[in-house]
Amino acid sequence: MAEPHRARSLGIPFSGEPGPLNTITDVQGVEVGHKTLIFGEGSLERGVGPIRTGVTIIHPRGKASIEGVFGGWFTLNASGEMTGTTWLEERGVIDGPIGITNTHSVGTVRDTFVSWMVDQGWPAPWHAPVVAETYDGALNDINGQHVEPTHVLSALQTAAAGPVREGSVGGGTGMLCNGFKGGIGTASRVVSAAGRLFTVGVLVQCNYNWEGKSLRLGDQWVSKKLPVGEHCYADDTIAPKNPWFPFCSGAELIKDSPARDGSIIVVIATDAPVLPHQLKRVAKRPALSLGRLGAISSPGSGDIFVAFSTGNTGALSEDQFNRVEQFPNNALSELFRGTVQATEEAIINSMVAAETVVGADGLRVQGLPHNLVRDLFSK
Repeated sequence: MAEPHRARSLGIPFSGEPGPLNTITDVQGVEVGHKTLIFGEGSLERGVGPIRTGVTIIHPRGKASIEGVFGGWFTLNASGEMTGTTWLEERGVIDGPIGITNTHSVGTVRDTFVSWMVDQGWPAPWHAPVVAETYDGALNDINGQHVEPTHVLSALQTAAAGPVREGSVGGGTGMLCNGFKGGIGTASRVVSAAGRLFTVGVLVQCNYNWEGKSLRLGDQWVSKKLPVGEHCYADDTIAPKNPWFPFCSGAELIKDSPARDGSIIVVIATDAPVLPHQLKRVAKRPALSLGRLGAISSPGSGDIFVAFSTGNTGALSEDQFNRVEQFPNNALSELFRGTVQATEEAIINSMVAAETVVGADGLRVQGLPHNLVRDLFSK
């Protein structure tokens, strides 16, 4: 029997009703694309490798559309980057795709977006796209800046609706999450408001809580029940450039700095006709999902969230008066609840899908042990 690749298959309990695919693409029109870069092994050499990185793209209305979406954003802890947020804060609109990559490749992704948007005919004389990052420098030659414009274009052009690959793919290729290998995860919820049904979809790039402290899954505190944070260097003949973890063999290793805290990016999509001031409120809710999983949003973590609505199609012209539909404020609790539920499941999905990876300097990061998790929730 094949190993399961999503959290529900392990018996982890979740609340709420998921959409048909339980992905962000359950929101009609949303497309997701990845470009994954994996090359080399052994000692870290800047500009050479090992390479464990990539880029993930989200098209809010699909790659064929040149219409923006209403948006809002929130930062829980700001040790990270998301470009375009000052213009988003001022204007309440996101133009073009949303990108997620590693910390030192944000500029490449952002500049490629600008060129692509010009070529596609996006109706503005200048562009400030939204691109976010998390740090993959434990497993990847991050200073080598291996994400190139051709990689970004590939992700832009191959993005599609339907099932979304999770785990060590795209921007999540080199990420750690809650004491295990992490990366990209997604989930969705169907909610009811004022007699109508709407979908909330979430995609995360999960790279926080590298040590797995205080981890909670479902209804259990599991950080003392699972082998969290057991990252180690598999080859004790290599002197690691970033000696944050021990050698797997137990050979002596002098650590000159503590391990990083990591970060998480959360992208929330909904087809509900939510306006920018309401989306900013929605964008705060992933903070509650992190808390449910045991996180405290540590000082070195970049926990940044963005939300958009595919509603009000055709009503975002900035050159004429528009008539828009506004979601009822008193029903926002349903969107809040769906966002919290979907974010929590998306994070765990990223961990379940990510397999063990060996990267720079022979660092081995273990995937979540499916059998142990299944045992915890079968009793």
